[in-house]
Amino acid sequence: MDEYLLLMRLDILTKEAQPSPEQLEVYMKQYYDWVGGIAAQNKFVGGKGLSTEGKVLKYNNVMTDGPYAEIKESLAGFIIIKARDFDEAVSFARECPILEGEGNTVEVRKVVTEHHNC
Repeated sequence: MDEYLLLMRLDILTKEAQPSPEQLEVYMKQYYDWVGGIAAQNKFVGGKGLSTEGKVLKYNNVMTDGPYAEIKESLAGFIIIKARDFDEAVSFARECPILEGEGNTVEVRKVVTEHHNC
């Protein structure tokens, strides 16, 4: 069984795209229920949410504020799951409740074990 990274991107800039506190509570419950379903199958490895603050470093020592300097969709968080193959990993990703929001995405990437130095 391999590990897969599910990267969740949300629109965190457009005012109309932001949920009310009540909506956020519902969304968080849906998210935790989704993760709980993966964990119940013993396929949840871990994950974290990310703050909206950040810096982006680029070629030629250029730095910008925020992870979202050029795009409104920002990496909101990630989880790592165990799956038999890409198809199973994608089937978990398809159930992610953030996909109910227009413009939101979940990217599925296989975790490789080789170490590369930056």
